[in-house]
Amino acid sequence: MKILILSTCFGLAALGISSAQEMSHFAFSVGGGFTEPVYTTGQYVNTGWNVGGGFGANFNPYVGALIDLNYNSFGFNGTTLSDVGVSGGGFHIFSATLDPIVHLTPKSHVDLYVSGGGGLYHLIQTFSTPTAPAPVGSFPYLNYYNGVATSYTANHLGFDGGVGVAFGSKWHGKFFAEARFNRALGYRYTDYVPVTFGFRW
Repeated sequence: MKILILSTCFGLAALGISSAQEMSHFAFSVGGGFTEPVYTTGQYVNTGWNVGGGFGANFNPYVGALIDLNYNSFGFNGTTLSDVGVSGGGFHIFSATLDPIVHLTPKSHVDLYVSGGGGLYHLIQTFSTPTAPAPVGSFPYLNYYNGVATSYTANHLGFDGGVGVAFGSKWHGKFFAEARFNRALGYRYTDYVPVTFGFRW
């Protein structure tokens, strides 16, 4: 009887060690995709692209946290460029956010998860040299006042949140696809939704 109990205890301990080894406490991700501007932001810029990565920790199979570093880039649409009298321009956002992640089905081949948090957003707006006399008017969203289109940079706090799905791979990591709403605060909101595809382990 004692041998059976000892064997069971050793077996459970070995199973626990094996399960712990399957879950890495260190987390890392990398990915890229397209970014859709929404609300007021969508009136001025076209669909853009994104690239980024993150690192952090898995506290248990259900909960973790990542520090996400992301770069999103947009081009101004034709109407906006015509309104301010320039031939080109771009709008770029670098963000660094702390994002807790909750895995809803961590032990399944298909891992559904939700994630969100907040951090710092660095905004960069650029315009090319005017090609024609600029119209008189004001577009505060673009820092355009009385015929003068200005490039600028700004730092704002913001937040993000979204959902994703991940699929297991033979490399002990997971391929993922996610969509996450982002809002940079300030005297105006900057809203966009990156749709990202990548690999996480």
